[in-house]
Amino acid sequence: MNMIAVQTQFGTLGIAEEAGEITSVVWDGVASGEETPVLQEAASQMRAYDRGALEDFDLPLRVAGSDLQQSVCAAMREIPFGYTRTYGEIARDLGVPAQAIGQACGGNPIPVIIPCHRVMGAKGLTGFSGKGGVETKVALLRHEGAAGLLI
Repeated sequence: MNMIAVQTQFGTLGIAEEAGEITSVVWDGVASGEETPVLQEAASQMRAYDRGALEDFDLPLRVAGSDLQQSVCAAMREIPFGYTRTYGEIARDLGVPAQAIGQACGGNPIPVIIPCHRVMGAKGLTGFSGKGGVETKVALLRHEGAAGLLI
């Protein structure tokens, strides 16, 4: 596995790649291995997102996990920049309980690029598994101008 570390306003994000596909994003990641063309492109896109010049990542991704995990990640990728959906809405679309959606969001291996921060509870803001928890989720949503309830 190769990893590149990218400084953003949300912290240092380590983006990992295996066999030409992005496999994870972690907070406080440390660069290791080879800086591949895919990692260079991922770093470029993450920096562009960070400065508000990119709304949609275009990278080869490999989501490890169950069929449900992969389906939930695919559903999250469809949420446009600046918008949110609820766990319940995604649950209805996939025909599973909302709690399962919440667990899959928490297990998202590629946060920010796969925007789990855009998924909200029925009554508004919920937790976030990334470093900083809900404060980081709020920062990401504010950055995108999403969720009008956030000032």
